[in-house]
Amino acid sequence: MLKFNVITLFPQLFTEHLNNLPFKRAIEKEKISVGLCNLRDFALDSYGTVDDKPYGGGTGMILMVEPIYNALKSLEIDPETTLAPTKRIVLLSPKGKKFTEQMAKELMQSQEVTFICGRYEGVDARVEDYVTDIVSIGDYVLSGGELPALVIMESITRLIPGVLEKDSALTNESHNENQLEYPQYTRPDDFKGKKVPQVLLSGNHKEIEKYKKENTKTAND
Repeated sequence: MLKFNVITLFPQLFTEHLNNLPFKRAIEKEKISVGLCNLRDFALDSYGTVDDKPYGGGTGMILMVEPIYNALKSLEIDPETTLAPTKRIVLLSPKGKKFTEQMAKELMQSQEVTFICGRYEGVDARVEDYVTDIVSIGDYVLSGGELPALVIMESITRLIPGVLEKDSALTNESHNENQLEYPQYTRPDDFKGKKVPQVLLSGNHKEIEKYKKENTKTAND
């Protein structure tokens, strides 16, 4: 079973997603488990303080290193030691390495993946000393790391054998071996004059396969 931990200020953002596919089936089949760790539980005072103004000035607030460090310790992760290769700690950050399908496959081989979701203007840079990976899902800015964490978790989860209703669905997917799927159609075959390519209606399997190959692009095209 692959264990996901999520350190976040907003655990409620994950709840509804976990009640739907593919997470729901993966949890029911004991393919994954998900632990939501509320960073406020590790606040430094009774006011729930987990952020502060940056030294040297700047706009906004950043998450403090101490609450995040203590949250990791609560997950029985010792930030001071080198983790086993099967345990990964992922900090979601716009400056991180771009997430890819290949990275999803690598993370799927882990026993435990812990996500640290930043908020506000980011996290204290010293947090980076306690992670194995810094990851971005794209060249744009979001309000926090919760959505990127969900994106990565779903990408990993659906790769686990037995999670999808048909494992064969994985073999022809977009980004499999850096390829994007050919255009696909369903009924009606003619919608306001926009017609399905005749070859797909022909029943000629050889020509259909030829069409699919000719219309498959690489992810960089």
